[in-house]
Amino acid sequence: MNSPGCCSGCAPGECGLQPPFSAQAAGGDGAQSRRKERGPVLLISAAAIFLPALLLRLVRYSAPLPFLVESLFLLSFALSGAGTVWKALRDLGRGLPLNEHFLMSLAAVGAITIGEYPEAAAIMILFNTGELLETAAVNRSRRSIAALLETKPDYANLLRAGGAAERVDPEDVSPGDLILVRPGEKIALDGTVVSGDSSVNNAALTGEALPQSVYPGDAVLAGAVNGPGLLQVRVERPFSRSSLAQIYRLVRESAVRKAPPERFMTAFARRYTPAVVTGALLLALLPPLLIPDASFRTWLYRALIFLVISCPCALVISIPLGYLAGIAGAARQGILVKGGSYLEALRKVKTVAFDKTGTITEGVFRVKGVETAPGVSARELLEWAAYAEAHSSHPIARSIREAYLGKLHPGEISLYEEIGGLGVKAKVRGKIVLAGSPQLLLREKVENMPPVPVERAVHVAVGGNYAGSLVMGDRVRPGAARAVRQLKELGVRRTVLLTGDHGAAAQEAAARSGIDLAYASLMPEEKVAHLETLLQETASAGGRLAYVGDGINDAPALSRADIGIAMGGAGSDAAIEAADVAIMDDQLLKIAAAMHISAFTHRVVLQNIVLALGVKVLFLAAGALGAVTIWGALFADVGVALLAIANAARILGAASRKQHLYRE
Repeated sequence: MNSPGCCSGCAPGECGLQPPFSAQAAGGDGAQSRRKERGPVLLISAAAIFLPALLLRLVRYSAPLPFLVESLFLLSFALSGAGTVWKALRDLGRGLPLNEHFLMSLAAVGAITIGEYPEAAAIMILFNTGELLETAAVNRSRRSIAALLETKPDYANLLRAGGAAERVDPEDVSPGDLILVRPGEKIALDGTVVSGDSSVNNAALTGEALPQSVYPGDAVLAGAVNGPGLLQVRVERPFSRSSLAQIYRLVRESAVRKAPPERFMTAFARRYTPAVVTGALLLALLPPLLIPDASFRTWLYRALIFLVISCPCALVISIPLGYLAGIAGAARQGILVKGGSYLEALRKVKTVAFDKTGTITEGVFRVKGVETAPGVSARELLEWAAYAEAHSSHPIARSIREAYLGKLHPGEISLYEEIGGLGVKAKVRGKIVLAGSPQLLLREKVENMPPVPVERAVHVAVGGNYAGSLVMGDRVRPGAARAVRQLKELGVRRTVLLTGDHGAAAQEAAARSGIDLAYASLMPEEKVAHLETLLQETASAGGRLAYVGDGINDAPALSRADIGIAMGGAGSDAAIEAADVAIMDDQLLKIAAAMHISAFTHRVVLQNIVLALGVKVLFLAAGALGAVTIWGALFADVGVALLAIANAARILGAASRKQHLYRE
C-alpha cells in the first residue's frame, strides 16, 4: 500500500496517494488504465480458485488430489501476486529503496519454498485486497476535492453589440463584457448582475447548499449554477483571475505540502524496510546456527511471519490518508487548505489577528454624512472625491462613486496614484485632488485643514486646499462575535484587530465582535511589525498565530503569519495567493470549522499510529516465539491497515456532521 513519498519510491501514477489532479489521477495513459481494470478481475479470479482449494485441503482427499490442490494454490498465487512480484523486481532493478511490495513478495515466495502454498496465496490475495480498498478510500477523499474541478464552465454566452448571444470560451471574455446566463447554466466568470433576478447555487465553491437570491447589483462567482431566472452579468475579472481559477491553484497546491507526521513517516519508512529485511534474515539464519537441534524450516517460517507483520502499510497509508480526508472534509465546507502542514498547524493556533474592512466588517460602505469647507457645496465635494476615486477598486471608493450619482468622464483625469494605506492622488481638470486619511493631506501640506479632522471619514483636498470630508459607515459581520467566541472555545487565547482604519472605528468593531485588542491607523508595514511582536509572544508560549485578511494590503501579513487565512469570496488575488487557507464564502465561522477539522484529523492520525505500532509490536513478539501463524501475521498487517483506513474515513463524516455549527 503506497503513499506519497513513502518507502516504495513508487513511479508517478502508481502511488496510492498521488497528487489528486495529475494526469494519472485524471485517467492516465491507456496501458495504466487497463492494468487498473484488470486488477480486481484477477483478484476475484484468484479468490475464486483459492477458496475451493482451501476447502479441499481441509477435508481428507485421496492420493491424486494433493498435486491438484497445490496447483490451484499456485495458480491463485500467480493471478493475485504476479503484479506485486513484478513491481518488487522492477523497483529493485531501478535501484529504488526496498518497499512493501518487496516484503510481501519475499514472504510469499519464501512460503512457497517451504511448501506453505495456501499461506503464499493468502498473503497476495489479502495484500492486494487491502490495496484495492485503500485506493477506494483515497479516491473517496480525492473526489470530494476534485468535484471542485468539475465546476469549470465550458462556455460563456457573450452578448454582442446587436444583442445576440455568442457561445465563446470563458477565457476569451474580457472585463466589462456582458454575458447572458440562462436558467440551469453555470456562471462562466466573476461579475455583477446587470439585469434579471434569480437564485444561484454556490455549493461547489463555498459548500453552502442553500441557493442564494441575486438581483441587479449583486456579485456572482464563476462556477455557480444559475437557478430559474435569466441573468445579464457584467464581467469584472478575466477567467484566469476568477474565484474558480483561484480554487484550481489552491487545490493543486494542497497535494504538495506534507504535514510533519507525513514527512516523518516518509523518512522513517525508507530506513525501516531495509532494517526489517535484515532482521528477518538474521531470524532465519542465526537460531539454526546457534541453537542446537533448531530447525531451519521452523525459523524460516518465523522469519516470513516477521516480514508480513513488519510491513509498514498501516502507517504509511493511514497518515497521509488522514490528512487528505481532512483537506477533503474542509473543501466540502468551502474551506480550501493548501496542504497537510497547514491543516496540522491550525490546531495549534493560540492567537488570531484580523484585518477589519471586508473581514470583521462586511466592507460594504456608504456615505453617511458630508462635511464641507467654506465655499464648497456637498455636491462639489462628492464630485471631486468621485473623480479622485474613479480608478480605485477599494470598497470605500465604490461607495463614494455610488453616492455621487453623476456621470464621470475619465478623460478629465490626467494623473492617478494610489498611495498604500493613505489614499489616492489624482489630477482632475488640471487640479491636484487628494482623497484619503488626514496623514495624506498633512504629507501633501494641504492648507486650511481643521485642527481635529473627523476620523471616520475620507478627507478631500482640491488644489492644495482642504475641501471637506465624507463620513463613512460600515457594518460588523453578523457572525463576527459568534466566530470569535467559537475560536476562544477551541483554545485561542488572544484575538487582535490590526487595521489601517482610524481609532474610533477600530475600537467599535473590536467591541462589537468581542476582539481583545485593536491597533488602528496602521500602514501595511506596520501591520507586519505588530505581527512580528505577536508571533514572538505566541511562539514563546508554544502556539501558532493566524492572520485573517482579504485585501491587497493584507498580503504581506498573510505571508508572514504562521497561517494566513484569506476571505476568498471577496478577497483580492494577492491575498488569496499569499494565504495558506481560503474561506470561499467569507464566513468567519468557517475559521473555527477549519480548526475543528484540524484537531479531529490529528486525533485520528494519532489513533492510527498507536493502533498500528501497538498491534505490530505485540504480534512481532508473539511471532518470534512461534505463537503466531502467517494467518495471524496477515491480520497484523492487512487487517490493521484496513482498520486504520476505516478510522481515517471518519474524518469526512465528522466534518459533514459539524457543518451546521459553522454557518451564519
